[in-house]
Amino acid sequence: MLDKLLPKNEGTVDRALRVIVGVALILMVFVGPKTLWGLVGVIPLATGLLGSCPLYTLLGMRTCPMEQNKKT
Repeated sequence: MLDKLLPKNEGTVDRALRVIVGVALILMVFVGPKTLWGLVGVIPLATGLLGSCPLYTLLGMRTCPMEQNKKT
């Protein structure tokens, strides 16, 4: 059921970049300009960790390879 709500639509590179950008933005809260705008980093961090981007779902996009249908 969760797979229908949050389908995997991010590839490995996409996920890694999102996590890196998310952590970098969150660090802005503590280091650097010390602004709360860094909390925006929670969004790419969460989507990177989950492997699912709601915007990709709405636009019908995917960066992960298609899964092969296994016939048994």
